[in-house]
Amino acid sequence: MANIKSAKKRILVTKTKEERNKAIRSSVKTAVKKVYTAIDANDAEAAKSALLNATSIIDKATRKGVYHKNYAARKVSRLSLAVNKMSR
Repeated sequence: MANIKSAKKRILVTKTKEERNKAIRSSVKTAVKKVYTAIDANDAEAAKSALLNATSIIDKATRKGVYHKNYAARKVSRLSLAVNKMSR
């Protein structure tokens, strides 16, 4: 354990941010899973609404600094591609 006051504070702040980031990543994974579940079920309407929700959650995570913007763009692009392929 750290002895210096500022180092102790950094440990606490890091732990708080780590927990927040973990929760955000988890919500992104859940949203993405819902999109793929709707695609597997061949439900176009559910897939489109799940895609809209997932895109929103991924964008919020990117704004908060959890994901890099290119990673988020790639994830959204792949989801969109999967939904568009299914609806043809």
